[in-house]
Amino acid sequence: MKEKITEQSIRLFEKKGFTETSIQDIVDSLGVTKGTYYYYFSSKEELLMDIHIKYIKNLVEAQEKILYNEQNNCKEKLAEIVYMLIGNIDSQGPSAKIFFREMKNLKPEHLEKIIPIRDQFRINIEQLIKEGIDKGEFKEHLNAPIIALGVLGVTNWSYQWFKPNGSKSAREVSDIFVDMILNGVAR
Repeated sequence: MKEKITEQSIRLFEKKGFTETSIQDIVDSLGVTKGTYYYYFSSKEELLMDIHIKYIKNLVEAQEKILYNEQNNCKEKLAEIVYMLIGNIDSQGPSAKIFFREMKNLKPEHLEKIIPIRDQFRINIEQLIKEGIDKGEFKEHLNAPIIALGVLGVTNWSYQWFKPNGSKSAREVSDIFVDMILNGVAR
């Protein structure tokens, strides 16, 4: 039931927004009581934090699988991370929207749990850029922290406009982004 509450809440938060969705809306849409809701979550914000933690932990895990693949060079790893982020919109689009759009509704003590995980994702990209510089795959004068933020800026905003069933597939969009990124950083 916890997963059903979470999934339905994601749909409602995406559609109505976090602040406009009440606990009553959530339980009514599932046909359960508030007691059922409070058995799993102490508040609506705890549910939002749970959604955030799950989303970012899953992204970091997927990213680390890419990074630990010894068969790919840095360029290929960067391309796979970009594809993973764009492809994630197809499978986790509503969660992505909530992650970026609703973070402002979390209290500082909840943000303290999420921000380090989110930062780790960015730091992993910085490390990949630095490794690519060291191996001669990327230009040596690059500022890895700024490049990492640029990659995230390009990909993270895609949840606003990318339509998985639109004219371009996730792979086609990520290939366009990777071409743009690598032609700016490739040797």
